[in-house]
Amino acid sequence: MIKLSNFPIKTLKTRPKISDNVSTSILLQAGFIRQTMAGVYNYTTLGLKILRNIENIVREEMNNYWASEVLMSSLSPKELWDKTGRWDSIDVFFHLPSWHEWKEYGLNSTHEEIVTPLVWEFINSYKDNNACVYQMQTKFRNEKRAKSGLLRGREFLMKDAYSFHISNEEFEKYYEWMKDVYMKIFDRLWLAQDTYITIADWWCFTDKNSHEFQTLLAIWEDNIYICDSCGLSHNEELINKEELINKEEWFKCFKCWDINHRIEKASEVWNIFPLETKYSKPFWLKMLDENNKTQDVIMGCYWIGISRLMWVIAEYNMTEKWISWPESVAPADYYIIVIWEQNLEKASDLAEKLESKWKSVILDDRMWKKVGFGQKAGDCELFWIPNRIVVSPKTIEAWGFELTSRGEESEIVSF
Repeated sequence: MIKLSNFPIKTLKTRPKISDNVSTSILLQAGFIRQTMAGVYNYTTLGLKILRNIENIVREEMNNYWASEVLMSSLSPKELWDKTGRWDSIDVFFHLPSWHEWKEYGLNSTHEEIVTPLVWEFINSYKDNNACVYQMQTKFRNEKRAKSGLLRGREFLMKDAYSFHISNEEFEKYYEWMKDVYMKIFDRLWLAQDTYITIADWWCFTDKNSHEFQTLLAIWEDNIYICDSCGLSHNEELINKEELINKEEWFKCFKCWDINHRIEKASEVWNIFPLETKYSKPFWLKMLDENNKTQDVIMGCYWIGISRLMWVIAEYNMTEKWISWPESVAPADYYIIVIWEQNLEKASDLAEKLESKWKSVILDDRMWKKVGFGQKAGDCELFWIPNRIVVSPKTIEAWGFELTSRGEESEIVSF
């Protein structure tokens, strides 16, 4: 239970403007986040609850498909990256010096070079086929221009998963399977109906095309081209690279070669991509097949930006006054407003009763003169708590409390 009488984080009367989008200003006004510097944010108590709720939804769906959670290091030695030739090829990689002149470290922007030697000890035969490990980990990227609040940061929380397969056929089946996993996640986050699996290019990670999950947003990073015939979505960067569009904007779909399409503005909520043997070969990661023959391991990678998702959900569900969080993401299930100090005991008993039923509660027990019902109700709306309870002399006379759930009429409920 959070009691606002001794809660250190306060809401603001006005919206700070430190970004190019309104949703970041609302996150700041509600006290969910605070900026350390461009592209780096702190998450306060309620903001962290939102972040953890998103993280848990992603974790549940990954666990449902037998992926195993691990936690890898944020720091790694240069020699791991030298094996794959990426020490100097990733332009956003943070390089760190050591006390020893001959030693250098990196703050990991991704974990292929760390996960491959990690699983080398454990994955060695066809019995380990389709193994997948994932983590929730802070990533660091030396972005030249951090922008749009949580959208493009220098430090961010990401779920990255890595799968290991004995053949391309096995990998391709798993890859398609993971697309379904991701869409289940986005469905639970209220994003699926406007999220498109988009074919794309992915610079230093793979020689093949990747697939991005792009959500339609007014504030966007990408234009996506959606084929009218088969529905396949294409990232504009890939279209330009492959010269599938000319000066007259003549387009050909990758799949069916139809030229009819529409262009939508979207923001990437993250991506999946084939790694083939790009990382398994340098680290000698191999499997024995059923005939006892050694095969190079085929790998796949699956990313979701957890902190980025928080921003995308906020932007997608934003109104003029607040952010309409999905109930599964909201920072609490119930917000209890207490009117008059003599009603605190009954309100506290009610909060404990709700918590015994595994419901999370914010108890607004502030009794200061300047904090009246209007501010308490306003903070409940700004936090976007799905159920509001009022305990007041009027409701006590009716032997109960007033319950207002989102989209429903208020009612008096007995204690």
